[in-house]
Amino acid sequence: MLIPAILLSGSCTPKGEPRFRDIEEMRPERKPTNLELIRQEGVLRVLTEYNSTSYFLYRGQPLGFQFEMLQELANHMDLALEVVVSNDLERNFLDLQQGRVDLIAMNLTVTSQRKQNVAFTEPLLQTRQVLVQRKPLNWEKMNNVQLEASLIRNQLDLAGKMVYVQAGSVYESRLRSLSNEIGGGIVIREVNLDSERLIQRVALEEIDYSVCDENVGLVNTTYYPQLDVGTAISFPQYVAWAVHPHSDSLLKVINQWITEFRNTDQYAILYHKYFTNRHVYRSIHSEFYTLGSGKISPFDEAIKKESERIGWDWRLLASLIYQESRFNPDAVSWAGAFGLMQLMPITAKSYGITEKSSPEEQIRAGASFIRWLDERLVKVIDDPEERIKFVLASYNIGLGHIQDARRLAERYDSDPNVWFDSVDQWLLKKSEPEYYTDQVVRHGFARGVETYNFVRDIIDRYEHYKNIVNSDIIASW
Repeated sequence: MLIPAILLSGSCTPKGEPRFRDIEEMRPERKPTNLELIRQEGVLRVLTEYNSTSYFLYRGQPLGFQFEMLQELANHMDLALEVVVSNDLERNFLDLQQGRVDLIAMNLTVTSQRKQNVAFTEPLLQTRQVLVQRKPLNWEKMNNVQLEASLIRNQLDLAGKMVYVQAGSVYESRLRSLSNEIGGGIVIREVNLDSERLIQRVALEEIDYSVCDENVGLVNTTYYPQLDVGTAISFPQYVAWAVHPHSDSLLKVINQWITEFRNTDQYAILYHKYFTNRHVYRSIHSEFYTLGSGKISPFDEAIKKESERIGWDWRLLASLIYQESRFNPDAVSWAGAFGLMQLMPITAKSYGITEKSSPEEQIRAGASFIRWLDERLVKVIDDPEERIKFVLASYNIGLGHIQDARRLAERYDSDPNVWFDSVDQWLLKKSEPEYYTDQVVRHGFARGVETYNFVRDIIDRYEHYKNIVNSDIIASW
């Protein structure tokens, strides 16, 4: 399974807000040994995976152990972070070999076979491979002796059993070795599903057995208490990241950081958050856990309906609503803006809503305001993708200030119909007397930095939503 790729920059990095791009649109290959070139470009390009510990969305916000670690690494290196998200192991290793990415940041088990093709970093943690199996239907009424007797605890008992594993994973090679060790008989089925999808299949009684890393298995038993992951099929193994085998200088920098970061309280907090805090795990496996539910918010149906009415992708409107209110229909700002769409009272009144209006009415009013803005900008900005950015900016700061920034751009030989690195820069300058007193400016001073970040945040989150809330994520056999 190749999950659609996304590209982002760590929002905490000094290199600016996230940018997104599909892996096919990434820059050409570069020599993997050239750390100096990476620093010149200011970008660290990384691959990670979708699952409930590495990277996921919760309540509309990206989270994950690998995701947060990568942000910390990018900050340390003073680089922007570009992350391609894919669960296709074969493709991921190929992209690393071809220099399309600099680092694979997944739960990669360190093996001698893999060492022939990649260079592993210092280990991030230690785990072992375990069998995923289901407890009997009446397991809650059993005592420990009865329960243990009903489960596979001796690896010899795997003979004749069919075990499903992710294609190309270390689980497949370990099972083949184990099958040889016990005299054969384990039926190994390789499928294009990652270990967490297979864990779910076992829990739902679609298959009987799979294999995963113990730490991931223990986390999943919190959500699926009917599962057992107590039977080890390997010795403890290190989990690490991987770089190109010739990336010596990059590997050295990353290793120094990992060695130091692993001993910090911050690392301990991150590890606890994703691997040992079962309350957190139960919380994310709710209707707000997008990878499991396919939902972004409790208001998805209303968002879809209104987005269709105004011709927007519903995930873009959802990103705007998250930015405005974090999906809280009772939110009220210091300036008096209220509701899911954070409309100011005067604007809200013109669309017939108040603070007591339903979430559906709030979304409808906000969508109508978006359409009103679009109708005025369509006359001057033909490109629909560019116009969306201008609509978002106008929604935040007002159409008048955006028109001022467009006039400044035109006056100083920038493109008035391109947002990023053109009009957005002139909006920032509207806080400087030299520019807000310019003869082409009609609406005076504007604190443009909030709008500058507003547009980038929404577009970037939209890319998260597009790639996670996607039918391809729910793979078939």
